[in-house]
Amino acid sequence: MNGRRWLGAACAALCMLVAACSDGNDDIVQGWIEGDFIFVSPDEQGRIEQMLVRQGDSVDKGQLLFVLDEDLQRADLGIAQATLANTKQAFERARQLLQSKSGTQKDFDVAQALYLEAQARLDAAKTRLARRRGLSPVDGLVQQVYYRAGETVPASRPVVSLLPPGNVKVRFYVAEPMLARIAIDDPISFSCDGCPPDLTGKISFISQYAEYTPPVIYSVQERHKLVYLIEALPNEPTALRVGQPVDVTLAPRAAPK
Repeated sequence: MNGRRWLGAACAALCMLVAACSDGNDDIVQGWIEGDFIFVSPDEQGRIEQMLVRQGDSVDKGQLLFVLDEDLQRADLGIAQATLANTKQAFERARQLLQSKSGTQKDFDVAQALYLEAQARLDAAKTRLARRRGLSPVDGLVQQVYYRAGETVPASRPVVSLLPPGNVKVRFYVAEPMLARIAIDDPISFSCDGCPPDLTGKISFISQYAEYTPPVIYSVQERHKLVYLIEALPNEPTALRVGQPVDVTLAPRAAPK
């Protein structure tokens, strides 16, 4: 996570440095490609028995990504099944005794409660076992694999990070005077080295908070400018890579009089 924040800050600083050296066209700004990753983690600690994907693989929602060892979970499932069988017998016997007026309502209620609890414990054991298999929650690309087969993963530690196409976005900064001329859903066009031509998108986010030009830029004029973060959703996200620098062309409205 710290690496991602460092990358964003570095990209922002680089983009603004390039902008400071540009030809002065305020409708063209420098930006970069960012992504909101989905991290797939196990509920419990375990050893990876199978890792079924690699970085860069395209996966579908529900696809199996990795398998953890299941010994403890299978043992718990067996205990839960045996407990359910015993409590079911006790429940049936208590019901027969109550119907024949040889048993009490209290004994029946206790047997029923234990039976229902055993059913719930069995369901929980089945769920714990099923979750030893890491399934992809989304369609997307495997961005990074953090563990290999044979390694032990702590509970809730990401094993795989995924990037759905809808989580790819273009990020850039604009100066405060530009804010009055752009709005959510305004179109943008952008380009990058090695990308297809005529890439487009729509503005999806305009920050409410100003930021100072990053201190890595030492120009006195640039240091005192306030800028605002803008995000846009590209129309062709699969053609882009996280971290790519891009040239963003805005289509701002006329300045208000």
